Amino acid sequence: MTQHPKPATATFNGAAGNRLVADVFGESGPPVLLLHGGGQTRHAWNKTAQAIAHKGFTAYALDQRGHGDSDWIADGAYAFADFGADAKVVAIELARRSGVKPIVIGASLGGIAALLAEGQSERDSDTSLFSALVLVDITPRVDLTGVAKVLGFMRANAEQGFASIAEAAQAVADYLPQRPRPKSHEGLKKNLRLSPDGRWRWHWDPSFLDGPRAVGADRSVLEASLVDAARRIRIPALLVRGASSELVKEAHAKEFLELVPHADYVDVSGARHMVAGDRNDHFAAAVLTFIERLPKEG
Repeated sequence: MTQHPKPATATFNGAAGNRLVADVFGESGPPVLLLHGGGQTRHAWNKTAQAIAHKGFTAYALDQRGHGDSDWIADGAYAFADFGADAKVVAIELARRSGVKPIVIGASLGGIAALLAEGQSERDSDTSLFSALVLVDITPRVDLTGVAKVLGFMRANAEQGFASIAEAAQAVADYLPQRPRPKSHEGLKKNLRLSPDGRWRWHWDPSFLDGPRAVGADRSVLEASLVDAARRIRIPALLVRGASSELVKEAHAKEFLELVPHADYVDVSGARHMVAGDRNDHFAAAVLTFIERLPKEG
């Protein structure tokens, strides 16, 4: 078994002065910012980040606000725009540290944050925030039945938690029956936290879904903002869709490609919404092919 070096840890200040924690894979090379989906943590990117670092890039897998080891937000500011604001300030800081604008890879929530941040930069300053954009199974419009299914899974045990990690693993297996069960629970354990009452709960702030400024509160406003942002994208872009996605249907992908006609598009067979988790080998290959073709900066 190949042993990969343990990633370094980096911290950033978010848009509200909130602490954001990232794992860093690689020691030199252009920065790649990895933004996970809602309810996940930076650990969802481990295999992808290792592959990116192996190709000479520096991958920053970030815990977004309210997730993993990053700060929970006291006033419950978890609107999509808040995640976009964090993506903006982290991108600016990465460019300052490295002298190169980062490539951004965003899955679901992370993709929305990246798209909003880039679109706003293009609108307000007529300059790009990132050097390239990869959206993972997310488009301006998605299937709302699929969204409801994802949110239903996240809410199902958010309050009461699980008596054991094995119980949590069974819940995931029931939700993702097509995915082979891992031999160990260590990966899942990184997405859980042990509460004082002895129960295991997902490693994200419940206010993310049900707080005063919860994610996805106004879908129509979000869709309009994402469509506007997509129209403004001028940097190289790639949409990676799970071929069996519950959220992004072929019609949604087609609409995105009409909004961003220069974008590349890859369908990953055998994958649903959680593309990197379902078929990481195919996903990583698609991403690496794309980013290795990009013009080198600096």
